[in-house]
Amino acid sequence: MTVNWYNRLSPFLQEYIYRNNWQEFRQVQGEACQVIFETNAHLLLAAGTASGKTEAAFLPILTLLEENPPNTVGVLYISPIKALINDQFQRLSEILQQSHTPVYAWHGDVSSTHKHRLLRDPKGILQITPESLESLLINQPNEIPRLLGDLRFVVIDEIHAFMGSERGSQILCQLARIARITSNIPRRIGLSATLGDYSLAETWLQSGTEIPVITPKIEKGGKQVRLAVEHFYNHPDDRDAEFSYIYNNSQGTKCLIFTNNRSESEEIITNLRSQAAREGLPDVYHVHHGSISAMLREDAESAMRGETPAVIAATVTLEMGIDLGQLERVIQMNAPFSVSSFLQRLGRTGRRGSSADMRIVCTESEPNLETILPERLPWDLLRAIAIIQLYLEERWIEPITPLTYSYSLLYHQTLSILTAEGELSPSELAEIVLSLPPLATIPQEDFRQLLHYLISLDHLQLTAKGNLILGITGEKIVRNFRFYAVFSGNAEYKVRNESGEIGTIAILPTVGTQFTLAGRTWEVIDIEAKRNLIFVKPIKGNANSFWRSRGGGENIHTKVLQRMQQVLLEAKEYPYLLTGAKERLKVARQLAKLENLEQNYLIPLDEKTYCLFPWLGTIGYRTLERYLNQCVRTHIDIRSIKGKSPYFFLIKLGDATAEELLLALQAIKTSKITEIDLIDSVEAPQLCQYDRFIPPNLLRKAFAKNYLDFEEVNSVDQKDTKF
Repeated sequence: MTVNWYNRLSPFLQEYIYRNNWQEFRQVQGEACQVIFETNAHLLLAAGTASGKTEAAFLPILTLLEENPPNTVGVLYISPIKALINDQFQRLSEILQQSHTPVYAWHGDVSSTHKHRLLRDPKGILQITPESLESLLINQPNEIPRLLGDLRFVVIDEIHAFMGSERGSQILCQLARIARITSNIPRRIGLSATLGDYSLAETWLQSGTEIPVITPKIEKGGKQVRLAVEHFYNHPDDRDAEFSYIYNNSQGTKCLIFTNNRSESEEIITNLRSQAAREGLPDVYHVHHGSISAMLREDAESAMRGETPAVIAATVTLEMGIDLGQLERVIQMNAPFSVSSFLQRLGRTGRRGSSADMRIVCTESEPNLETILPERLPWDLLRAIAIIQLYLEERWIEPITPLTYSYSLLYHQTLSILTAEGELSPSELAEIVLSLPPLATIPQEDFRQLLHYLISLDHLQLTAKGNLILGITGEKIVRNFRFYAVFSGNAEYKVRNESGEIGTIAILPTVGTQFTLAGRTWEVIDIEAKRNLIFVKPIKGNANSFWRSRGGGENIHTKVLQRMQQVLLEAKEYPYLLTGAKERLKVARQLAKLENLEQNYLIPLDEKTYCLFPWLGTIGYRTLERYLNQCVRTHIDIRSIKGKSPYFFLIKLGDATAEELLLALQAIKTSKITEIDLIDSVEAPQLCQYDRFIPPNLLRKAFAKNYLDFEEVNSVDQKDTKF
């Protein structure tokens, strides 16, 4: 134990440490004490999963609160998901048993009684989601000084999940609004296990303040990792080999199965549960994702913390740092989309001194003699290997870049602030809104145009004095509880049986329809469409899940694609590949050599059809796709452009030759065309929650800046193709 820091802590914390038999402070805890006790700086704690970041942040914070209690809530803890708040609430409640500092959880599943207790006597720690914080700012604007006037610290957990997103920008707007109302700037503590570029995180954390950020250098622990990658060909009607592998590797363990979408989670658990039933084994299977009821999600988490085996199939809902006890193994279905996600999921195992254990299962349809060249390559397997190698070789993690123009957030904060303030002149409103750090890059002329547009839509109204208030249409939007979120959310239907709520689905079925939810099969017996309620009974057998898949929209970085190309072309062997994966990679490399993919990136498939391998990430691929359609097709005769993002294009030529296509592709490096030139004048790309309320020319401007990048396209050095 580092005696000095132990002695500096409050007696109740010393008692907690003694009671829990801590032998020493971890480095991250000592470094946090150093910064929080001895400086006035913000703190970025970037350390591995299960490294003790939460305790590191709160031990010194709680000591300072105990020594000098604030007059209001002293700590605002912001989390990306409710489950993480629930988990941290239990941990903090245990630490605070002998203190005078209360802790309050505040989100949609928390009772109003618990919330009113805080409103009556605001103090201690408030754990909250960005959406609930937005609700407070809108519905309790006059209470903010009484609730948060003496706020000392803001702890932002899993900040990598917020950076570069509108939700993260929403948090920065909220903190700026609170500081403006209270004339108080609290210190910020950012926590993360997967950050690549610390300077980007420091800039984000500091945003809107002049307080420096200190990031201690935390030594990486030498945790042992057991890693295996296997490959299967899947057939729509026969996935026995794949499911048997998953079943055998999860049986009798505490195992977390990560999938890239909700439908796959449901399918896997339904099959594993059926196989266990056939063998007369107990049902230890659970599903955990955003469409499962809070009660069933909590049941799954409790099962994982118990003493007996448990298997959960989950999406990103369990990627965060929720304590699931001694998790023995993670199975990843198909490659994650990023190194960051791979590390988050790997880090769920290997806690409390045990080895981290992860199995990645890659699947694809089996190619045949008629399968075209690009679809004979195992893209998912290549991505899995590339992601693993990028971390093993370089410790590289994707950098997170902020959105430059966020007009959807501009709309949201404009209406939120106007609702809280009641009435403002256009200049007063502009001064408040455009001073919010994420919106400071937006020109005043753009904001002026937006205000005129919103007046025309009746979202805003001008008073006789020339001030702005909410219009009738705007009032309806703001008063809907969905307004608190800046991310898109589909209207969903609640599914219930005689025991209570099971979860939600996005598509209204008919009576008699059978579907899978929570890893079980149900039949619809009644529907109350006006109340969005579906009543079901359990049945045996398998069925399809009944909502639109929420996966597949993730960005893949160009560096991942470039490493995938290297995997395909190099002769290196990877010790973690199992038999099926090793054989599949061998076949793919033989094909790459046969087609000379090291030298050629434009491959003829037939007399007029060519395959283009750009080896670009999602943004670069999107930019090149628009360049081909908007620019190249105006100069040479191209009949069609198809493809699979971000892996390949299929280009069918008309009268043009391959040489003309090559010249057109090479001309991109010297072209004076900009990203905005790639967007048609009649386009209005609506990608964010409130884009439908934004003038079309502003949407085009934001899309060009945030979602296209010629620089990324030109960063890849393509060799000359020869025919």
